[in-house]
Amino acid sequence: MVLMWHMHQPQYKKTGSEEIVLPWTFLHCIKDYIDMANVIEEIDGASVVVNFSTVLLNQITGYSQQFKVFFTEHKPFHDQLLLALSQEQIPDQVTKTYIRTQCIRANEKNLIQRYSAYSQLVKLLSQTDHPEYLSDQFYYDLLVWYQLAWIGETVKQHNPIVKNLIEKEYNYTYQDRVTLLGELQVIIDSIIPKYKNLATANKIELAFTPDNHPILPLLINFDSTLEAMPEAPLPNEKYPEGQLRAKEHIQNGLQTFEENFSHRPLGCWPSEGSLCSTTLGLLEDAGIRWTASGGGVLKNSLVKNNKEDVCVHHAFKFDNRDITCFFRDDNLSDMIGFTYHDWNADDAVNNLIHHITNIRNACNSAADSIVPIILDGENCWEHYPANGYYFLTQLYQKLCEHPDINLTTFMSYLNEHHAPTVLETIQAGSWVYGNFATWIGCPDKNKGWDYLIQAKKDFDEHIDKLDSGNRKKAEQQLAICEASDWFWWFGDYNAAESVYDFDKLFRDHLKDLYRFLKLAPPAYLDTIISAGNTNLTDNGGVPEGAMRKANA
Repeated sequence: MVLMWHMHQPQYKKTGSEEIVLPWTFLHCIKDYIDMANVIEEIDGASVVVNFSTVLLNQITGYSQQFKVFFTEHKPFHDQLLLALSQEQIPDQVTKTYIRTQCIRANEKNLIQRYSAYSQLVKLLSQTDHPEYLSDQFYYDLLVWYQLAWIGETVKQHNPIVKNLIEKEYNYTYQDRVTLLGELQVIIDSIIPKYKNLATANKIELAFTPDNHPILPLLINFDSTLEAMPEAPLPNEKYPEGQLRAKEHIQNGLQTFEENFSHRPLGCWPSEGSLCSTTLGLLEDAGIRWTASGGGVLKNSLVKNNKEDVCVHHAFKFDNRDITCFFRDDNLSDMIGFTYHDWNADDAVNNLIHHITNIRNACNSAADSIVPIILDGENCWEHYPANGYYFLTQLYQKLCEHPDINLTTFMSYLNEHHAPTVLETIQAGSWVYGNFATWIGCPDKNKGWDYLIQAKKDFDEHIDKLDSGNRKKAEQQLAICEASDWFWWFGDYNAAESVYDFDKLFRDHLKDLYRFLKLAPPAYLDTIISAGNTNLTDNGGVPEGAMRKANA
C-alpha cells in the first residue's frame, strides 16, 4: 500500500503590496508540515509519498525570508499575525480587531479547550460587549496562545522553550513573544531541508503539483467537464490558449521543485487529482512517470471502457501513454479525513489495517495489487487529539510491522511491477465526485471563470506592451489567478466567513493583474461573486470547507 500526503496552500500574499492577508500557510507550517516530517523521521521503516504544490514551497521560502529580515534588519513582517506578535505595543484598535477575529479561528475542542488559559481568554472575549476595553495584556496573551495552540505536537513534546511558554499560561512579556518568534523561525527554516533529507534517506518519495495549482483539464478545455456532467452549464467562452498555460504551470512547477529539493520529481499529483487524456500527455512529455487521481475517475473510466469487473486496486495506463496512473481508495482516505478523528487511536489504526487486509484477500494476495490512500497532509489533523500524533505514529508502526502489508512508494512499486492494467481511454474528472463540479458548472463558479477569461484576453492584448519587469509580474500574477482554490470556495455549501476571504482575495488578485498590465481594474471586481452560507462555520468540530468527501 501507499500513503500519499498532499501539501498545498493557495497564494495568500497580495502581490502589489507584499501583504499576507491570511495566515494559513504559516499556521500549517508550524503545526502540520513540521509534524508530518517529524513523525516519519521517528518510525523506522516508514516510507510515504509527500506531494508539494510549488505555490506552497514559494510561500514557505517567503516566510523564512520574513523571519530573517526581522531578526537581522529589524524589518516588519508582512503577515498580519506575525506583525502583531512582533510589535512591542499594540498600536491601534484595527490591530486589536484583527487579533480578536483571527485568534479564535481554531478547532474549539482540540486547539482551544485543550488549554485552560487559552479557553478562558476566548470565553472572556465572547462574554464582553466592549472588547475594545480589554487590556493590552489580554491581547498579548491571546496572540501568544494562538501560536502555541497551533504549534505541532512533536515540537511541544521536545522543545523546552515552547513547553515553558505553555506552562506560564498568562502575562506574556514582549521578550516572551520575541523568544516565541525565534522558535517559530527554527520551525519554518527546518521544513524544506527536513523533507529534502528524508527524501535523500529514502524515507519519503517527493512529488510535485503544477505551479499555482490550476485544474489543468479545465484550462485546456471546459468541455472536459461534460464527460462526467453532460448537462453542466459552462462559462460563456473557452479559456484562451489554455493548453499553453497548462504546459507553463507544469514546467514552472518542476523548476521550483528542483530549486528546493535538488532533484527532478518522477511523480505528480495534478491539482485536485484532475486528469484528462491531454493532461496525461503533457505530464508524459515532461518526463513524469506516474500520476494519480480519485477512485471516481477510475470508476467512470472503467464504465467508459466496458470493464467494470476489473479490480480497482492496481496500477493503470491509458491510451498507450507511457505514464502510470494510480487511483485513490476513496473510502479509506475519507475514513482518515472524516471518521477516525473521533476514535481511539488504537481502534482507528486496527480498523484501517483490517480493511486493508480484506482488500488483500479480495485481490487474492496478488503481488501487484496496491491500495493508494491519498489525502491532504494538513487539513484534517486539528480534528484529531494531539494533531493526529498518536494515530499517525501507531499507523506507521503497525503497517511497518505487519507481515502481509508492504508500506511503499509509487516509484518503488513501479520498479518492481511492470504490467499495469491497460485501458483505452480515461474519463476526465477529479478526486472529488469523479467530476469537476467543485470548480465549474454553477452560476458563481462560472462567473469567476468569466472574469478570469476576460482578464486573460486583456493580458494577451497588453502583455507585449510592458517592460520586462512588469511583464514578469503580470505573468506571475496571471498564474496565481488561475489557481483552483478560488473556484473551490464559490457556492453556498461553504461557510460565509471563508467564502468572503477567498472571494475577496481572488478579486484582489485579478485587480493586481490589471494594475501590472497598466489597466484600470473593471468595476465589477468590486462586487462579491459568492456569499457563502451563514449557517455554517469554518472552525467547528466537523471537518468541512477546506476538505471534501470524495463521494457526494
